[in-house]
Amino acid sequence: MHRMLKETPPLAIDDQVEAGRLEALDRFDVMDTPREEAFDRITRLIKNIFELPIAIVSMIDGHRQWYKAYEGLENREVARDATFCKYTLHDMTPLIVPDARDDARFAQNPMVTAGPRIRFYAGAPLRTHDGHNIGTVCAIGFEPRAFTARESAILSDLAGLAMDALELRQQASLDSLTGALSRRAFKEQAAQAIALAQRHRHGLACIAFDLDHFKSINDRHGHATGDKVLVAVAEACRAQLRGSDLFGRLGGEEFALVLPHTDRAHMSGVAEKVREAIEQIAIRNGQTRVPVTSSFGMAALDARTSDIDALLANADAALYEAKAAGRNRCVAWLQVNDMPASPRRRVLKAGRILFNNRMSSIDCTVRTLGEDGAGLDISSSIGVPETFSLAIRSDALEARCRIVSQTERRIEVEFC
Repeated sequence: MHRMLKETPPLAIDDQVEAGRLEALDRFDVMDTPREEAFDRITRLIKNIFELPIAIVSMIDGHRQWYKAYEGLENREVARDATFCKYTLHDMTPLIVPDARDDARFAQNPMVTAGPRIRFYAGAPLRTHDGHNIGTVCAIGFEPRAFTARESAILSDLAGLAMDALELRQQASLDSLTGALSRRAFKEQAAQAIALAQRHRHGLACIAFDLDHFKSINDRHGHATGDKVLVAVAEACRAQLRGSDLFGRLGGEEFALVLPHTDRAHMSGVAEKVREAIEQIAIRNGQTRVPVTSSFGMAALDARTSDIDALLANADAALYEAKAAGRNRCVAWLQVNDMPASPRRRVLKAGRILFNNRMSSIDCTVRTLGEDGAGLDISSSIGVPETFSLAIRSDALEARCRIVSQTERRIEVEFC
């Protein structure tokens, strides 16, 4: 049970639908993953077919719209409240806005009144086989225009192709760029390794790490150089591992290891070896050396943390402690009086940060959750007070929280 939690009013039907929608999105494990040609091809088709400047394949979680593929944009995500696409979550048919200035829902939207001054929008929902809208395929223009029934049908077909691509990527076992295990394959093989460790009573550790300031590498040196960095990191990591160890790429610059026959006392040595190997990578863009460092979080299998999701969630929490402490370091999942902290579980839930006597609020996505704390993703941690209330309406729960660590877009809290 969570400590200091109190119930909110009975769960509304909209909250139930949203909870089911986020569970469906979570099954695809697609948020914050790298760009892939199958989805980029769809955005190119949208631009060419409809002759519009912006095309997007996106997913929507609890607080943002995130772009799996995009043409004509620089940013890769936008706050959910600011996006047109949130209105597609409730519909089975495309949403067509011929001129946003004439639509009460969008006329005062900053993307209409200021840059980029959107006028036309057409968005078709990404609908799962069990009926949940998890995102959109959309086309956007800077001039008003009509959109025929035939064009709407074409956009819906392109949304169907995007869903087919999502289904296919779930079946892939290796990441095409780095050769690491895909997220799905890593979790499946990790589950088998954990079962063996539990049966034969031997140690097992999980290490999560990601590259420090990787976005700035892509921005400053280009995505081709960023890809070289990812390949070099994978090679450096594999050189430090045994044949029985598991190595997976979970997101764009996020990786994870599972180390059978490794206990808490020895996992730090492995993490430190990998960290040092990554720090020594020599990648150049012309005459400029590209510095590469990484931050690590570690968690060990124990009686309270008995599956891969809990291990990854604990390692994630420790990883964000490492990032908050200055990056390029290794941090183990917190221990109190030699007793493990309450295990986390990986989730994807809509949350709301409440403060100023509930007069102010910020949308967030709850990514990890335990009895005594949570990990929250937000658009920006600037302005979030040290203490606040976290509401998770799908669970009919509210908790008073205190921030224990934070980065630009991630907050770790303990319940108080």
